[in-house]
Amino acid sequence: MTSTLPLENKVAVVTGASRGIGRAIAEVLASQGADVVCGDRLEKQAEETAASIAAASGRRTSGCLVDVADHKSASDFIACALENFGKVDILINNAGITRDNLLMRIDEADWDAVLDVNLKGVYNCCKAAIRPMMKQRYGRIVNITSVVGLSGNAGQTNYASSKAGVIGFTKSLAKELGSRNITVNAVAPGYITTVLTDVLSEEYKAAAIKATPMGRLGTPEDVAYAVAFLVSDQASFITGQILSVDGGMVMM
Repeated sequence: MTSTLPLENKVAVVTGASRGIGRAIAEVLASQGADVVCGDRLEKQAEETAASIAAASGRRTSGCLVDVADHKSASDFIACALENFGKVDILINNAGITRDNLLMRIDEADWDAVLDVNLKGVYNCCKAAIRPMMKQRYGRIVNITSVVGLSGNAGQTNYASSKAGVIGFTKSLAKELGSRNITVNAVAPGYITTVLTDVLSEEYKAAAIKATPMGRLGTPEDVAYAVAFLVSDQASFITGQILSVDGGMVMM
């Protein structure tokens, strides 16, 4: 008797998929049966990630160039996924950047860059993906936000604003799409071991661990498995929710 993987016959699109949380999400979704389109501004790395996932999982994969901050690039990215895979069942908006500084030192370019990637990028990709999802009357969207979108953080007014915006966007879109059997949720990671946190000082990391009841930093896989649950059939009655994966750092 053969067992069916939970995401068998599903097509998942993941942005910012070449490393860190995005790569872990793509790997876990493929391990659970999904075909995966890996999008990133680093095209070569996206292709390498896709090839690695295909070799490990046996799933169909593709690595594509996408700048989520650019409306046409995001639209072309989703169109490419539809052309090559026939549908998009799952959209994971993971791409994000930081330009940290105190507000008095954040220039307009750094403000705009963070909002364009982290918030407008979610709009651009969702805008392109929801029409085919509505037509097939099925979809699962998960937006990667951050605990700082819930709590704020000194030196991150731009980043926290963008991630708080993703939370409001997620709740609003969930209300728009629920009647079409499309769920929209967000995952808010805490301090996760990625290239974004590798640059933090050991003193800062120690303080983050001290503020986390679980007593450790998270891993990309911690986030990936939460995402995999939200896109599964077991989560079909969950929408408009913000799931913190932060070891208890921010309890709402």
